[in-house]
Amino acid sequence: MNSSITLTLIYTLGHVLIAMCVVYWVTGASFFKAGLVALIEPAINGIWFYILHTLWLSNKNQNSILDKKEKFR
Repeated sequence: MNSSITLTLIYTLGHVLIAMCVVYWVTGASFFKAGLVALIEPAINGIWFYILHTLWLSNKNQNSILDKKEKFR
């Protein structure tokens, strides 16, 4: 297995376990509920990142087009 994939899997597992423990200790939620939060929260963040990155690239491309138009004036 590729070392980057192995490292990513270990990091992700650690992230989920740490998030579970934090939610459990801070809120007193059951480990099941804490586990749900630890899985759902990163999924929502992933969706947010996709939207943000799409908007960023769209804005960056528009600015690039405007910069090129300015050069020709």
